Amino acid sequence: MGFRVGSGAVSIGSAGLQEGILGLHKSLRHATLATLTIQPEQEHTLASMGLNLDEQKAVDRFRTNVVEPSQDKLVIIDFWAEWCGPCKALTPVLEKVAADYADKGVVLAKIDVDAEKFIAAQFQVQSIPTVYAMFQGQPVADLTPMRSESQLKQALDQLLAQLPVKTGAADGAGAGGGQPAADLDQLAGMGEQMLAEGDAERAAAIFAQLAQMAPDKAQVHAGLIRALVAARHTEQAQAAHDALSPEMQADPLVQQAQASLALAGTRVDAGELQALRAAAAERPADTAAQLAFAEAAFAAGERDDAAATLLRTIEGGDEEAVAEARGKLLQMFEAVGLEDPWVSATRRRLSLILFG
Repeated sequence: MGFRVGSGAVSIGSAGLQEGILGLHKSLRHATLATLTIQPEQEHTLASMGLNLDEQKAVDRFRTNVVEPSQDKLVIIDFWAEWCGPCKALTPVLEKVAADYADKGVVLAKIDVDAEKFIAAQFQVQSIPTVYAMFQGQPVADLTPMRSESQLKQALDQLLAQLPVKTGAADGAGAGGGQPAADLDQLAGMGEQMLAEGDAERAAAIFAQLAQMAPDKAQVHAGLIRALVAARHTEQAQAAHDALSPEMQADPLVQQAQASLALAGTRVDAGELQALRAAAAERPADTAAQLAFAEAAFAAGERDDAAATLLRTIEGGDEEAVAEARGKLLQMFEAVGLEDPWVSATRRRLSLILFG
């Protein structure tokens, strides 16, 4: 899956962006780790009057998401598609490397070739995944052949040794003095994606780095706590929570993460979980047994079993049992997040029981 371009490297200057998107000028197809060099800047613009409205919008998005950050950052451009299996295999590697190198001035920009056909056409993308490194509006290396973390890092190390990439705080950073908001949101999105895909360790590493970059962002601290909980590092998660200011702990996102942490405290090993499951099955009228199993099942990631147990108690228990089970279920909703599909589906089941 090689990267095929026209006849050369592209230079995208500020003036050119006002005119339209720029074409490729010098082939990067055969760039290797031994020849990662900076191409000479050559501008070649496509007159904006030749672009339709959708193409103009595509140019604006590319300028905002890629060209402008590349003025002082090294931007990794990943051309991908949802249906592309190799893209999905490469994505977590790129995200991990970008997160590890964020403090060195590296940013990842993902371009969906289906949604951004015009941009992909300008780069003459013939196959995906296709990966470029861009600096100051100019592709400086073809990273497509580098599929492993070590290969990508070696390539980035060579590029960073040659390019005047700006590290640390960037112009336009938020009140926290860290990365620009767009970079933070992008990296936080990577962390959330890894967490959703079950790679809690990597998610925790990303959020830990972001917490240092943006100590005033509740979203980042909440993500770190949830990732540590998912990775079964409950003591570290508790320490991360306790280190926050009272104001930060009161933030709704952090409170949601704290709910997840509280439930994680009931995690047991497989043998204990099976014993609690058996006790709940043997004593269906025993509210304490039902709650104990539901808590342990939820902490073990068995959300459906936890919800089913609590819903049965709510449906057939006395007033006190219903109140306890409902409170525990609401705590689980808060821990997962009210927008989560599982929460939405379980809330509908709860409503049917309570209101018919």
